[in-house]
Amino acid sequence: MSKVPYKIYLTEDEIPENYYNIRADMLNKPDPLLNPATKQAITKEELEAVFCSELVDQELDNTNRYIPIPEEIREIYKMYRPSPVVRAYNLEKKLNTPAKIYYKFEGNNTSGSHKLNSAIAQIYYAKKQGLKKVTTETGAGQWGTALAIACSLFDMDLEVFMVKSSYEQKPFRKNIIKVFGGEVIPSPSDTTEVGRKILAENPNTSGSLGCAISEAVEVASMDPNSRYVLGSVLNQVVLHQSIIGLESKIALEKYGEYPDIVIGCAGGGSNLGGLIAPFISDNIKGTRDSKIIAVEPASCPSLTRGKFVYDYCDTGKITPLAKMYTLGSGFIPAANHSGGLRYHGMSPIISKLYHDGYMDAVSYAQSKVFEAAIMFAKTETILPAPESAHAIRAAIDEALKCKETGEEKTILFGLTGTGYFDMLAYESYLEGTMEDYIPSDEDLKLDLVGEL
Repeated sequence: MSKVPYKIYLTEDEIPENYYNIRADMLNKPDPLLNPATKQAITKEELEAVFCSELVDQELDNTNRYIPIPEEIREIYKMYRPSPVVRAYNLEKKLNTPAKIYYKFEGNNTSGSHKLNSAIAQIYYAKKQGLKKVTTETGAGQWGTALAIACSLFDMDLEVFMVKSSYEQKPFRKNIIKVFGGEVIPSPSDTTEVGRKILAENPNTSGSLGCAISEAVEVASMDPNSRYVLGSVLNQVVLHQSIIGLESKIALEKYGEYPDIVIGCAGGGSNLGGLIAPFISDNIKGTRDSKIIAVEPASCPSLTRGKFVYDYCDTGKITPLAKMYTLGSGFIPAANHSGGLRYHGMSPIISKLYHDGYMDAVSYAQSKVFEAAIMFAKTETILPAPESAHAIRAAIDEALKCKETGEEKTILFGLTGTGYFDMLAYESYLEGTMEDYIPSDEDLKLDLVGEL
């Protein structure tokens, strides 16, 4: 077997032809979404009032293992895919660990992240349906940027509600969205009924993804030629992101490698779900036994400190309810620098897998995360997004455990994006002004919907 190169590249012909639907292999399926008014399982017709028809079919599909990727989508993917799997030789040397560390790099596109994988798919289906406009929310701005790129490719109008704290912390993100023709509004705003209500209750709020979702859904629901699109959490988005894990598995197999540990940052759960999908499938089938680790911020610990109950997906309580690990739809996380991980809940798929014991979860304070990010930047020369740095932190810790035990484990983590628009966050860490806010138990005593 030849030495593994720094970067393992697939050819364009090796881009997967199908998305992988992990739900088809799950022994216990995620619980159904519920209509917020009736609390009954939501129907296809009801979901089509919010989402594109094809995406609704994907959202509700628990049986088809593979969903064909339309050729038009694959052709656009070729502009930035396949993305490389990289052997982190320099990081291994720095840590003096016997572990082999790999990362799947998804930041090699203008959006700077994995988000473009689902944005292209969702806008393709919206255009195919004849829609003229989509609305969405964005936290760190990566999803908004990715969606603006996709809308530009398909000549679609876009309105983005950006979490206010990120809007202020990451001004260049909103400018990139505008470059590609998207409209950006800080959330909560006075342009929607739900935004005005949230501001009336808390005028100084820094906002949250739940708030921004409420506003985006409200705007979309008032226009028959518009639909709402979401960048994480939903089954359909995890499905689209499965291309990350599928490419990773193919690349590693070329050199006879298979991960003992797979690590991903966890906000809404889509990049994590996409990365782990083919590996956790092997765990479910009993052919492998990889350790799967979800990594989240200590300031927004939905898996590690949340409850597994039905809850609203948004703060305004107008979206369907999902059975998920949640801190409560009213939870407003601290304005930390990992805006993409500031969501109160977790993907129903990830939640069910975690609840059934197929993965572990850890949380870190942001100063520990940035410490790992800078070590990675110095050794691997890529400045990681704060979100991705959570996975780096866990990968370093797992590699150090191998140093103690002498085990030569293979570690794979997802480097979901770059941090070049996050320099205020790095400045805060380097100047010693970064605060590690961790909510108290009292902070997390929120009104949850509970069992239904």
